[in-house]
Amino acid sequence: MKKLEKKVALVTGASKGIGADIAKQLARNGATVIVNYARSKADADAVVAQILEQGGRAYAIQADVARSLEVKTLFKTIEHLYGRLDILVNNAGVYSTGSLAQVTEDEFHRHFDLNVLGLILCCQAALDCFNPQGASIINVSSSVTSFTPANSAIYTASKGAVDAITRTLANELGPRNIRVNSVNPGLVMTEGVLSSGFFADEFRTKIETLTPLGRIGVPRDISPAVAFLASDDASWITGETLVIGGGLR
Repeated sequence: MKKLEKKVALVTGASKGIGADIAKQLARNGATVIVNYARSKADADAVVAQILEQGGRAYAIQADVARSLEVKTLFKTIEHLYGRLDILVNNAGVYSTGSLAQVTEDEFHRHFDLNVLGLILCCQAALDCFNPQGASIINVSSSVTSFTPANSAIYTASKGAVDAITRTLANELGPRNIRVNSVNPGLVMTEGVLSSGFFADEFRTKIETLTPLGRIGVPRDISPAVAFLASDDASWITGETLVIGGGLR
């Protein structure tokens, strides 16, 4: 039997990039996967189609997880369709580069509303939907909290908050047998990273030089770790932050 058989999983921001690969990986391991998206319906439908073609089970649901009413509707829909949730992967996020002089209030709130508030809203709403026997939350943070690159103050701060929330909720929710962990990817080639400016040739070369394994990542470097943390194989692991960045810290 597959290790996530009979599990129901929600992956936020799963229409592309790391989130899409996580959704596919969880489905390959037997989970029924809700592919959440905010705007990219066509991309989310494509992810669902790929899962179905491989014999998996998936369903796309739209919601901007930075908006509380949409989050409540999302989880009510999940409960109506499946009766419960076993796995929550908080992957939805935004990122951009910019010097301190370029910081604006709008950019600050854009990052913190989705990367931090959205994560909290999903964890909060999931409590009434989680399997009473226990559940697993996996937050997708970033290795920037370890090596703190220049020109990333807002993004790094938002992911530092994610790391702190992970440990705090692990302590708070442990008595309910809800495990909370995070994976912190290094520089990974995704559509979002390409558009953010993180992939400037000079920055990429610098990162590859500093990385012990000598390369940047791809989404499939991340998703197996998420599947492990979601499974009963990790039943005594909570409050941990797993950096997946080729050795760069």
